[in-house]
Amino acid sequence: MSERVGAPHVGAPDPEKRNSPIVEETAEDFEVVEQELGESPVCYFNGKNYADKSMVCSGDELLRCERGQWLRLGSCDPDNP
Repeated sequence: MSERVGAPHVGAPDPEKRNSPIVEETAEDFEVVEQELGESPVCYFNGKNYADKSMVCSGDELLRCERGQWLRLGSCDPDNP
């Protein structure tokens, strides 16, 4: 079963609402952002909070909440992972 199944579609980030940073797991910024945020148990997307390890689809991008920041996991399109 695909991890994409059941991930809510949340649209694009609204700059007027609270959003946690979206990072690449391999990005050098990941550790810097993690240190700045601490180990937050939630991520925010358009003002709504999501528990750690929750997944959402923003456009066609699959994101997972990891300690207060969103990690890009790939595509939400089941035909084009």
